[in-house]
Amino acid sequence: MPPGEDEPRVYEIRIHGCSNTEEALALQDPIERLLCPDPDHAPPCDVPWSFTLAGDGADDDSTVLVLGVQTSKGKATQVADRVRTLAGETRPVAVSEGDAEEWEELVEQYRVEKGLR
Repeated sequence: MPPGEDEPRVYEIRIHGCSNTEEALALQDPIERLLCPDPDHAPPCDVPWSFTLAGDGADDDSTVLVLGVQTSKGKATQVADRVRTLAGETRPVAVSEGDAEEWEELVEQYRVEKGLR
């Protein structure tokens, strides 16, 4: 593996197939519990995460819940597999590299929790 290939970076885990914003937002709490079963634990979280919403495309009125994570590619894939199980077969889940500039708060959370400057 080339150096830096599995360095932590931002990945987006997109949960497709939500019929509206309310349905997408309703998935946040169970996914939060999946990522952080004990919300009162001492920091840091194993995988820093954050949520946003997106449209599912120009011809589709459905909503996508986007889970941003700052981690290695392997760990992002594992998280996506767990989210896929939770979301069910009717909601496709895809993972791809994200743009760190679009996830500034997540990147900063990672830096703070890891003690980086």
